[in-house]
Amino acid sequence: MSIEKKLILEGLVCTSCAGKIERKITSLDYVNNATINFSNGNLIIDIKDQKKSKEILEKSKEIIKKIEPDVKVFDYEEKENLKEKELDKKNNIIDTIGKDKILKLSIGLIIFLTAIIGNFSNSIEVTLFIISYVLIGGNVLLTSTKNISHGQVFDENFLMSIATLGAFFIGEYPEGVAVMLFYELGEIFQDIAVNRSRNSIKSLMDIRPDYANLIVGDNSKKVDPEKVNIGDTIIVKPGEKIPLDGTVTEGSSMVDTSALTGESVPRSVKKDEEVLAGFINKNGVLTIKVTKTFGESTVAKVLDLVENAGNRKAPTEKFITKFARYYTPVVVFSALALVIIPPLVIEGAEFSEWLYRGLVFLVISCPCALVVSIPLGFFGGIGSASKNGILVKGGNYLEALNEIDIAVFDKTGTLTEGIFEVTDIKVHNEYSKEDVLKYAAYAENFSNHPIATAVVDAYGDEIRNEEISNYNEIAGHGIEVNYGDSKISVGNKKLMDKNNIEIIESTEIGTIIYVAKDNKFIGSIVISDRIKKDSKETLSNLKQLGISKTVMLTGDNKAIGEKIANKLGIDTAYTDLLPDGKVEKLEDLYKEKQKNKKLAFVGDGINDAPVLARADIGIAMGGLGSDAAIEAADVVLMTDEPSKLVDSIKIAKNTRKIVYQNIVFALGVKLIVLALGALGFASMWSAVFADVGVTLLAVLNSLRVLNTKL
Repeated sequence: MSIEKKLILEGLVCTSCAGKIERKITSLDYVNNATINFSNGNLIIDIKDQKKSKEILEKSKEIIKKIEPDVKVFDYEEKENLKEKELDKKNNIIDTIGKDKILKLSIGLIIFLTAIIGNFSNSIEVTLFIISYVLIGGNVLLTSTKNISHGQVFDENFLMSIATLGAFFIGEYPEGVAVMLFYELGEIFQDIAVNRSRNSIKSLMDIRPDYANLIVGDNSKKVDPEKVNIGDTIIVKPGEKIPLDGTVTEGSSMVDTSALTGESVPRSVKKDEEVLAGFINKNGVLTIKVTKTFGESTVAKVLDLVENAGNRKAPTEKFITKFARYYTPVVVFSALALVIIPPLVIEGAEFSEWLYRGLVFLVISCPCALVVSIPLGFFGGIGSASKNGILVKGGNYLEALNEIDIAVFDKTGTLTEGIFEVTDIKVHNEYSKEDVLKYAAYAENFSNHPIATAVVDAYGDEIRNEEISNYNEIAGHGIEVNYGDSKISVGNKKLMDKNNIEIIESTEIGTIIYVAKDNKFIGSIVISDRIKKDSKETLSNLKQLGISKTVMLTGDNKAIGEKIANKLGIDTAYTDLLPDGKVEKLEDLYKEKQKNKKLAFVGDGINDAPVLARADIGIAMGGLGSDAAIEAADVVLMTDEPSKLVDSIKIAKNTRKIVYQNIVFALGVKLIVLALGALGFASMWSAVFADVGVTLLAVLNSLRVLNTKL
C-alpha cells in the first residue's frame, strides 16, 4: 500500500537544487513521485510500499545532504517537538543571508575595491584580487567541488567556478572577482525574495484562532481544539462557532448552517442530533460529544491547503525547468567548441582570445534568471493572493485563472449572505410602515428566531418590555402578544386563517409575515436573503476581464432565483437544483465554453463539493465555507467576498505578465550577449550583466507580483 511521507527542508532557497532533489528521489526504487513545496520547504514523497518508507526517507536525507549540505532536514511528524525558533530562523535579512557570509562578502568587497582603486605593484594587486576572490567565492568553489564528486557537473556553481578561474588564468582578475561578487549578490537577493514570499504565506497560518470549551469534571476550560479527543464533551455558547463535529447530548438551539449546507434558513438542533464544525450557535447553550478530531475540521483543512500551495507547478514553470536542464549542457559544450575549434581552423587565432570568449559564453549560459525568477513569479503570485485573503492551491491554478471563459456561481452564501433582512413593508388602511414594523418588533422581541431578529433589527428603536404581556409563540404559525390594550398577531398565513383574519396575500419574493392588530389586518413584512454588497459589481467586473458568460445554479425556487439573477445581471439562472442536478448543468455548460478555455465554479456548501471538484477551477467561499468545499476547491476566497474572485484573476494576470516579461527579457538579453560573446564584442562585464544582472532584475521584477494593485 502506498503512503505519503513529508520532510521539512529548512534553509532551502535554491530552485535549481530543489529540482535536482526531486529528480534524484523520484528515481529511487519504490518512489512514485517526490515534490518540493517551495513555499514552505516541505518535501512530499509518494512511496509505493509502506514497508519501505523508513528506508526511502533515509536515502532521501542522504540525497538532500549531498546536493544541499547546508539544508537542515526534519521529519514532518516530529515538527511538534521542534522549537519554533529552530524552524523559523530566516525571518529577517541578516538571518536569511547569515552573519558569516555578510562578513566575508564585506571584507572581500573592501579588499576588491582597494585593489581596483589603489596604485599597487602587480604582485600585491594580484594577491589582493586572490584574497577577495577566495573570501567572496570560496563557498561556490567548495560547493562545486563537492557536487562534481557526486556526479553533478552542470550547475551554476560549476559554471561560475570555471568562468572565474578561467578569467584568472588569462589575467582578467577584476572581472573574475566581479563575476563571483555579482553572482553571490544575486544569490542573496534570491534568498531574501524567497523568504519574503514564504513569510507572506506563513502569515496566513493563524487565520482562525478557534478554541473549544472542554468539560473537565464539573467545570469547563478553553483549550486548543487539537487537544480534544473523540468522546470528549464540549460546551458551545451562543454566538460561538462549533469547533468540532459531534452529537448534542444536552440543550437545544438554532444554528446557522448556511456555511456548510447552503441553506439560508437556520435550523433547530436538539438532543441526539449531529452538528458539524463550522455551524454557528445562535441562541441556546449546547453540550456536544465529539465524534471527530480537530484534524478533520475546516481549520485543519485550510492549514493543510496553505502548506501545500506550492506542490502543483504551473505549465510555464514546468516548461522552464525542463528547458533549463537541456539548455545549460548545450551552451557549455558550445562554449567548449568555441574555445577549441576556432584556434584549430582559423589562421592566426589566438587560444587566449577564444578562451576568453568561451568564458564569457559560460558566464552567460547560467540559466539562473529563468530557473529562479519563473517559479518565484508564481510563488510571488500565490503570496500576493494570500496577503489579499485568497488561497491558491498551486501555480497551475493561478495560471488557469487567466483562462476563465464561463463563471458559474452558487447563490446562497456565495452571491447572497444567507442573512435575513426586512426588504419591504406593505400597509393596509390608515397604518404607516413605521406602525406595522413597530407592532411586529414588539411581538417578535422575545423570540430568538432569525426572522424575529431581522424584524427587531430593522425597527432599531428601544423596546419597552413592560408594555408587552401574554406572550404566546404558536409553533409553525407565529406569535401573539398583548401590547398595551391591544392584541398583536404576527405570523404566516396559517396564523391569520386560524384567527379568521382577512388579509391581502403578498406576492413578493421572500419570507412573508403578516401583522394584525385586534384581529384586523394592518400590513405585511417581506424578509429576504440579503445580496452581498459586492456581488453586482463583481459580475460586472468579470465581464470587463473577458469572461463571456455568467451562470447561477441554485436550489431555490424559480421566482427567487430569477429575481436575484436579474438584479445582479447574471446571464443565465438554473433553479430548483439538487447537488447532482448542479453537476449535470455544469456538464452542459462545458459544451458551451471556448476551446482551451476554463470553466470556474464558485460555491461554499457541502452540496457544492461535487461541482467544485468537477469544474476546471473550483473556487470556494472559505471564510465560513465547509471542509468539503475547501477540500474540493482549487482556490479559496477567505473573506467570503465575491469581489475576491476579481482580485484573484487580476493577480493571476499580473503574475503571467511578469513571468512572460522575465522569459522574454532573460532569453532576449542572453541570446544577444551570447552572439556578441561568440563574435568577440562582449566582455566578461557584459557577461556578468547578462547572467547575474539579468537574474537580479528578473527576481526584483518577480517581487512586483507581491504588490499587485487591485
